[in-house]
Amino acid sequence: MSAPESSVPPLAVVLNPNAGGGLATREWPRLEAELKRRGQPYELILEDSGEDALARIQALPPQIGVLAVGGDGTVGALLPALVSVPKRQGRSLAIVPLGTGNDFAGMLGLKAGHFAEALDRLAFAPRDVDALEVRILEGDGAGRTHVLLNGLGLGFDAAVTANMTRAPAQFQGFARYAWSAIATVRELHLSNVQITLDGGAFYSGPSPIVAVMNGTRYGGGFQISPQSSPRDGLLNVVAGGPMNRFQLVKLMLRVLRGTHLNQPQVRTAQGREAVIRWDAPTPLHLDGDLHGQVTAIRVRVLEGAVRLLNG
Repeated sequence: MSAPESSVPPLAVVLNPNAGGGLATREWPRLEAELKRRGQPYELILEDSGEDALARIQALPPQIGVLAVGGDGTVGALLPALVSVPKRQGRSLAIVPLGTGNDFAGMLGLKAGHFAEALDRLAFAPRDVDALEVRILEGDGAGRTHVLLNGLGLGFDAAVTANMTRAPAQFQGFARYAWSAIATVRELHLSNVQITLDGGAFYSGPSPIVAVMNGTRYGGGFQISPQSSPRDGLLNVVAGGPMNRFQLVKLMLRVLRGTHLNQPQVRTAQGREAVIRWDAPTPLHLDGDLHGQVTAIRVRVLEGAVRLLNG
């Protein structure tokens, strides 16, 4: 522990040293000073691997909450130790955003580097938020189940995530995603997709992209699902219909402002469970992390499954 005995509940501070291109590591001395100034007891967990960090969290007593320092991927890696069904039995979560995108934290109003504001919120009453459970039915990783806090993308969106590795190093966050999106437009490909929502047909036809969201944004600020709420017990499906490259570029510019949902190429709806099947293997990302090529997934909402300390 890095602070004396205190009535303040202890936290496991999980620092992803790779988050934000090393930003989390560089900013740790400042965050550490803020924790000590507040007399916040904590244990630092510094692991390169999300699996190793998760194992260390799972070995801790359940009353110790988690302060995740990184981006959406950092939070996602820890969710198996945080999700609780039924409600109010899991370990609590707080977030200090220092990742590449920080989209779920950004939706909550948390800003990278604003440590005092993020830690001030620890005095708030905890709030339960929804999570998404994703099961890969066919394709890479078939049979595996993952839990997400923000959302997933299939098709163009996942290809953008893959191409982000090619972006110049000076681009981070939104700028990195925007660079990759422009590069990926040249490779636009439409496959046929069939989507069912709560057992009923939702969309069937050619599509470049499908997103299933608990949060509102991805890619460092693209407002893909502005009507989403992580506290309504529902997931939001956003699917693109037939379109060409020019239409896709225009649509992505609208996504920046969240004004795309009324466009004729866009289908959107809410529900509790979605099944998505593609005619051809399609790239998948989960909270910004790539998970290979898939042809079928099932997504369901886990209502109020995560207790958030600074949301």
